[in-house]
Amino acid sequence: MPEIDVKRPQAASSEVVRDINRRIVLNLIRTRQPISRADLARVSGLQRSTISLIVEELIEENWVLEGPTGRLPRGRRPTFLRLNEERVIIGVDLRPIQTTVAVADVNGRFSFQEAMETPADPGRAMDELVRRIQHVVRLCQGKKIEGIGISLPGRYDRALDRLLFAPNLKWRDVDIRNPIAEATGLEVELENAANACVLAAVWFDRMESCRNLAAVTVSEGIGTGLLINGQLARGLSSMAGEFGHVALDPDGPLCGCGSRGCWEVFASNRAALRYYLETNAEPAGLGFLDLLRLADQGDARAARALETQAHYLGRGMRMIVAGLAPERIVVVGDLTRSWHRFGPVIESEVRAQVLPGGCPPVVVPAHEDGMARLRGTIALVLWNDFAPARETSPDRSPRPARVLAEA
Repeated sequence: MPEIDVKRPQAASSEVVRDINRRIVLNLIRTRQPISRADLARVSGLQRSTISLIVEELIEENWVLEGPTGRLPRGRRPTFLRLNEERVIIGVDLRPIQTTVAVADVNGRFSFQEAMETPADPGRAMDELVRRIQHVVRLCQGKKIEGIGISLPGRYDRALDRLLFAPNLKWRDVDIRNPIAEATGLEVELENAANACVLAAVWFDRMESCRNLAAVTVSEGIGTGLLINGQLARGLSSMAGEFGHVALDPDGPLCGCGSRGCWEVFASNRAALRYYLETNAEPAGLGFLDLLRLADQGDARAARALETQAHYLGRGMRMIVAGLAPERIVVVGDLTRSWHRFGPVIESEVRAQVLPGGCPPVVVPAHEDGMARLRGTIALVLWNDFAPARETSPDRSPRPARVLAEA
């Protein structure tokens, strides 16, 4: 349901009702395509005349296309509807080592990807990113670009419109949205990578019925995105979910945030590499995928390093289980390629935290294609187009409210 601002109560106008009905129809087409008008009316409970008006509007806007006709024993042959795949979204997964720019259609199917090394200097990084995005825009000639979605390895404050906190990038107080929006003329949506993965899980993995969900992203650091009672949790200054920077051991290794012993210094990919090298030094020339490969080849030290990482991941998730009681925890990262190693250890640690009378959450890996963050950038833009309500940000023009699509 749309978020409600109790300080500015507003009765539901006929326009709001139309918007809600439009969202219902659009999401039914998205999740059940190809689907006929008659089936839309039957599943939605809306009158056929209402369905016809909404469908004609969506066709006129090029959101929906009419496809082949079906066959029935008698009566009119139904015409099936589907989303227009000529509407595309540009997705950007910004990470400390490598940034990926991609293009996907409204069904989340990717048609283009390219990667670039992420410059350490934010000014140089933004110049290069703008250049890459402009190149992708030129490649999309003839298609309708809905917008640009960007996942960030840190916290983006929507009120200030700045990336505030990205310790593994070592960037602070960086304006990412405006340079890209000015250079392309497109709407740009930004979100913490873990939050984007929450949206991807709900949008593309059909988890609409899950009202309490946590996404834990494991890479150079650890991020946590939270869905609470069906709403994406952001908190004060968009800092909700920073479990990766909760100290497990105040005397532990130094973290990029400036504190010591944070969860991510024990459970991130960098931590696993430290365990393998049996030193606190930064690994040189060895990557996390190399560590997975070594373990699969029988390297006992690599296997022990990954097991240690898995234990710390599970122990850190105990904070989430005890504090928020999620129904499901989705784990995102390269480690999902070796879920047979990580899954049982993490699940055992999580079950140990469940209090009497409680139920352990289901711990599942995201798709092992490594695309969860990019899918999140696509969902981030689609969230706007499929939302019925509008909110006005004090520093920006009216924009769609953040709501979950419940087909």
